[in-house]
Amino acid sequence: AWASPAPRSVKAVSKLADGCDSFSRDSAEVTEALRTIIHYLEGGNASASEKAEFNRANYTRVLQVLVSSLSSDWFHSLPAQERRELWDGFFLRGPPDQALLVLLDTISSTSDGSGLDWTVSVLESFLSAGRVGMLLWSRCLETNGRPDSVQLRETILTRLSSLPDLTANRLRTNTPARLLPQQYYTDLARDVLNTLENTCRALRGENDCSLGFVAQLLGKVCMQGHGELVCRTLAPRLSSLTRSDALWRRVSCKLLENVPDRWVESVITALIHHLHGASALSRVMGNLVLKNKKVQFVLTHKVLLLQYQHPLLRTVLGYLALDHDRRPLLKQVLRSVCQVWSNSSAVRHTSLDQQLYVSKALLLCVNLLNQTEIQELQLLQCMLGGVQCRLDSSTEHVRRMGMVVGECLSQKLDTPTSQLQFQYEANEESRELLSLMEPQSEEEDEDEQQQQPDDAPSDDELTPYDMSADQVKQKATPPRYVRDCLEALMSSDDPERVELSLQTAEELLRKNVSTAREVSVQFSKVLLHLEDRYSTAGFHTLRQSAMVALAVIHTQPVVEYLTTEFYSLNYSLRQRLDILEVLALAAQELSEPITEKKAVSQPVARAVTLEQCGEVEHWRQVVEKRIQSKTRRISKGASQPPKAAPNRYAPVAAYFFFPLLRNYDRPQVTFDLLGSDHLVLGQLVHTLGLLMHLAVNAPVHTLTHTLRHTHQCFPYH
Repeated sequence: AWASPAPRSVKAVSKLADGCDSFSRDSAEVTEALRTIIHYLEGGNASASEKAEFNRANYTRVLQVLVSSLSSDWFHSLPAQERRELWDGFFLRGPPDQALLVLLDTISSTSDGSGLDWTVSVLESFLSAGRVGMLLWSRCLETNGRPDSVQLRETILTRLSSLPDLTANRLRTNTPARLLPQQYYTDLARDVLNTLENTCRALRGENDCSLGFVAQLLGKVCMQGHGELVCRTLAPRLSSLTRSDALWRRVSCKLLENVPDRWVESVITALIHHLHGASALSRVMGNLVLKNKKVQFVLTHKVLLLQYQHPLLRTVLGYLALDHDRRPLLKQVLRSVCQVWSNSSAVRHTSLDQQLYVSKALLLCVNLLNQTEIQELQLLQCMLGGVQCRLDSSTEHVRRMGMVVGECLSQKLDTPTSQLQFQYEANEESRELLSLMEPQSEEEDEDEQQQQPDDAPSDDELTPYDMSADQVKQKATPPRYVRDCLEALMSSDDPERVELSLQTAEELLRKNVSTAREVSVQFSKVLLHLEDRYSTAGFHTLRQSAMVALAVIHTQPVVEYLTTEFYSLNYSLRQRLDILEVLALAAQELSEPITEKKAVSQPVARAVTLEQCGEVEHWRQVVEKRIQSKTRRISKGASQPPKAAPNRYAPVAAYFFFPLLRNYDRPQVTFDLLGSDHLVLGQLVHTLGLLMHLAVNAPVHTLTHTLRHTHQCFPYH
């Protein structure tokens, strides 16, 4: 039972309450009553039992009386020192939860004026004096909860978590900086840290504490969207304190365990964003993922498969891999990610960012698990199926992603002799994916700057050797005849000779038209099957230019050969795409008029020295400007119309167009246009449209009808 308060306390409170309506004429009695009651506040000389009973029964009543005096003559006549002692002191030396509720209610209900300004000032003093921290600590000491604690707890939680919103609704643009979210929630995070520190100190003294209220407050604040402001202060400090103190790890884990399930996702997500490294997350969270099903769902499913927050990925998966008891969850994650990775429908209908995120998750899981654990899951075929789905995509971005992931999986799971290797153009994204397979240290990396000594020897002052006139000596000479070029491409094993032959092939073919027509089909066959064995610079461009030249010089036989080979067996998709590109470029060149280059006769100029070149150039420019300025043009005469030339593409348009439609709907063993090889189908339709467009000035009317009929056969491809 609570001890009875002293009779003078009851009398003083009664006198204060009775004088509520007559502050102006009973100011002396009110001041005397307040000086009597002040002994029951913190720092007063009343006994602990008397203070406790006063706080329970009369403290809120006294605060309400003081608030009602804001407009009285007694309040305005008080000197500043007495006002801080007799009015402010009651809010700063009593139970902080009751004082906070009265202050916020007063701000919400008071009209503009000096009374509102003074109440806001007291609330600022309340926050700066650390009274919120005392409120949190007082709740931690209530291990056996009071009868009214449930309702009061919910009210205090709401006011603490929404204090900036409550004050801003009333004060609007006049809200002080300390009451704004940026400052308030940062201070609240410090109060939470101080409360946790007091908890550790109490546990070392073998005293019981409860973190339920603090955990609920943290969850409610994060749920309202302020987790960024709180955790950017809270998370780094927890990471540092738990590094070498087991008790801090226990307190941190207990705090997160007490967060209600409906708010735990917001807390966990905000913490992970501000914890650097999986080891820090493991110290702060412990094995919470094994104890709380909601946390397990968030970390193993929602963060990985329903969202794509790239910074969280490495931390979350590393956290699951650090502890032996959590590694089964990592295997479960790998199985789920593999199912998404191998889903061909997901490849077609999800965004590129989401696919990149799933690719990163897959590579990180494979990197964190050892080969034995991966083989136990029997997911190799599933992984490779996802690679195949991406290689079949018509989007270059997705294909490159599949190539990179395929190489990484093969490097991890296959033997060195059977690893996959693709040819793709590396970019920032591919380099990032490859970096995920590199081993990561468990501790956070610290940047160490190593400075070179100032007196280190340097070769900056040495005179460089002039190598501007150096020429590379070539062992082989470029071919001068078409047949020599063809022979070199067919049978030579000399990389330099093959490169020179490929570089001069187009020029030789266009200069020697008669010889090129004799070997056009054979030359086209050699170029079509030619492989880049020596990593020749610009190989694909040089080969394509030579094939286009052959198709332009000897159109009908070469085009018939290429269109026939397009549907033949044992050709790669790359070769079939090359055929379509060559046909399109050749048709475009044939449809353009031939431009004749006229040789302009130049007057014979006298030889000048090198020093005179600049002077002569300048002299000529001056004379030309003078002539142009003094020239009068009366009439230019009739302009000469361009000479008409026959359309070279019109007679052969059918050889380009119709053979490509010959077998598009007949699947073969290695080539199925309407099935898995839809990448080539898209290029084929594009090429057919281009061929029809280039024949716009040709009397070929059946191309449009045929192409329209063909489109009706694959409306959903």
